[in-house]
Amino acid sequence: MSGGAARRYVAAALGRARARGPPPLWEPPPARHLRALGTGGAVAALPPLLLPPRRHLSSRNRPEGKVLETVGVFEAPKQHGKYETGQLFLHSVFGYRGIVLFPWQARLYDRDVASPVTEKSENVAGHGSKEVKGKTHTYYQVLIDARDCPHISQRSQTEAVTFLANHDDSRALYAIPGLDYVSHEDILPYSSTDQVPIQHELFERFLMYDQTKVPPFVARDTLCAWQEKNHPWLELSDVHRETTENIRVTVIPFYMGMREAQNSHVYWWRYCIRLENLDSEVVQLRERHWRIFSLSGTLETVRGRGVVGREPVLSKEQPAFQYSSHVSLQASSGHMWGTFRFERPDGSHFDVRIPPFSLESNKDEKTPPSGLHW
Repeated sequence: MSGGAARRYVAAALGRARARGPPPLWEPPPARHLRALGTGGAVAALPPLLLPPRRHLSSRNRPEGKVLETVGVFEAPKQHGKYETGQLFLHSVFGYRGIVLFPWQARLYDRDVASPVTEKSENVAGHGSKEVKGKTHTYYQVLIDARDCPHISQRSQTEAVTFLANHDDSRALYAIPGLDYVSHEDILPYSSTDQVPIQHELFERFLMYDQTKVPPFVARDTLCAWQEKNHPWLELSDVHRETTENIRVTVIPFYMGMREAQNSHVYWWRYCIRLENLDSEVVQLRERHWRIFSLSGTLETVRGRGVVGREPVLSKEQPAFQYSSHVSLQASSGHMWGTFRFERPDGSHFDVRIPPFSLESNKDEKTPPSGLHW
C-alpha cells in the first residue's frame, strides 16, 4: 500500500467512524500495534473494525524499499479528563502523528445545538437573530510529525501557526511549521518506546524523555517559557460551528496583534476553517462569499473562487479540508460571516453558511508576539 493510499484509507475509515460518533465505551484491544511505512507517513494498522483487507498489505502492493514498522500501541481514548503534555496521538481525521504540548479551554458555539441561553451567548449582526449558547471544549496545541506533512497537504493547508512580525522586522508575517490545534475528540492516543517518536525541529527543544513519567515525555523549561510569553498570540478562546446540508463548517479565530501604519492602527487576525462532508455524496467547493464588518462602521464584501487557491473535493475517502487565512481591520473589533458555494456531481449548487464569529483584540496588549524567542 502506498503512503498516499494508506493515509487515504485511514482518513476515510476514521472520518466515517467519527461522523457516526464513537462507541460510548470503545477501547482498543491490548497491544494492538500501530504500524507505519518505514520511510514515514502512512499508518496501516488500526483497531480490528478498521483494519484494511490483508491483500492491501501484500508486498506487491507496497512501494519498493518501504516496509511496515511498528511505531506504537493504541491506547483507549479518554472519555473524561484531558490528555497530558507529551501524549502521542494519531489525528482521527487527517491521519498524521503528533504530540500534545498543552491544552486550551475554548468556548464552542455550535449553531446545530438548540439549547436555552443560560451561559455566555453570542448574537452576531447580519446572521439572523439566533443566539447560541457556548460550552467549554478542550483543544490541544500539538506538534505534527514532519514525515506526515507531505501526506496531508491535499487535505489540510493548516500545517503552521502564523505570527505578526515584530515592529523592526521587514516581514509582515512569519510561520512556525508543524503546529496545529486539535479537538479532544480528534485525538487517537498511542504509546511508543521510541525516545524521539516525533520528527519536528522543536520536539527536543520543548520536550524531554523521562521513563518514570506517563506519558514519558515532559515539558522542558523552554516550552513553559514559550507558552507564557506567547500566550496572547497562541490562545484559542472561541470556536464556531454550523452545518448546512451535511457540510459542517468550523471556524477558530485568533488575534495576532496591532501595528501602526500611516498614522493609523491596523489590527490583525488569523482564522482557521475546517470543512467536513458528513454525507456520502461527493461535493466540491467552488466559491466563497464573505461579509466583514468593522467597528469603525465599514462593511466589506469579498467574493472569489475557492479558498487559498484551491477548490477542494469532499468525499467519503477524503471528507475534510482545513485551511487558514488572515484579515486586518482599522478597528479593534469586528465580525465576519458568509457562505461557501458547493457543487454536486449533477452540476447543481448549494450554499453552506459560515457561522458568524467575532474579531476581538487584546485590550491589554503591551508587547509584540515573539514567536520562537524566549
